[in-house]
Amino acid sequence: MKRYVLLFLLISSFSVYAQNTINNYKYVVVPEKFNFLKQNDQYGLNSLTKALLADKGFTVYLDNSELPSEVANNKCQALNADVLEKSGMFTTSLTLLLKDCQGNIIFKSKEGKSREKEYRVSYNLALREAFTSLDGVPYAYNGATNAQPIQPTVTATTPAAAVNTPNPTTTVSSPAAAATTSPATVNTTAKAVIASSPVTVSTISEEPVQAESTNPQAGTLYAQAIANGYQLIDTTPKIVLTLLKTSVQDYFIANNGTSNGIVLKKNNEWFFEYYKGGKLISEKLSVKF
Repeated sequence: MKRYVLLFLLISSFSVYAQNTINNYKYVVVPEKFNFLKQNDQYGLNSLTKALLADKGFTVYLDNSELPSEVANNKCQALNADVLEKSGMFTTSLTLLLKDCQGNIIFKSKEGKSREKEYRVSYNLALREAFTSLDGVPYAYNGATNAQPIQPTVTATTPAAAVNTPNPTTTVSSPAAAATTSPATVNTTAKAVIASSPVTVSTISEEPVQAESTNPQAGTLYAQAIANGYQLIDTTPKIVLTLLKTSVQDYFIANNGTSNGIVLKKNNEWFFEYYKGGKLISEKLSVKF
């Protein structure tokens, strides 16, 4: 009888483990430093890992940032990302691991490899190649890990009681604040747009023909994640442009070492625009993020 019970427990544990896939997880936590590195986010690898996982559809946090309450209260709500290095004489090899809270490997990528000599470029390319393994794995969060924490009635009733009391004061005060501030902001922004729009329209409309003549000289640039944006590097490798994020999607503050400008996406193509000699220059870029 004991044998049958033990056999049943083993079969049930294997079935539960087999069903544990990346689709059961909404969150991934990335460490601020991988074990094979000496500094936090060295070569931008931790930031790049976070960005690539976010592109896959996960909600990603660095472990030194403030985590959402459901993850902070239950670490098993999130996967933990790790990157392993396999050192070689002429090759850099990196492997991505996604583990559950008990250390079980839920996903393991292939080895991403690069023969570039410069560490920053080599690590970047190797990690991107490792992440291509995720392209063949469909991801759609199924809500499995959120089911247990959300069901208890305590979490459902306490917010309701807390919300009922402050609501009358907040609903009365917020429209008043909105009513007093919105006309001023509308008027000032409208005046600013009216005053500035003739300048921007006239300069941009004159320059695209000149910009295209210099485009063929630019090679492919590779985007490497940094704290507040990206570095665009060529195959030399050399940092060609530094991009800083803004509140607008596909719009960056840019600097190439000699000129300040912007990098933006127009008609699915990237352009670096800046002023030189009083004229607006627009250079077409070939960027791989």
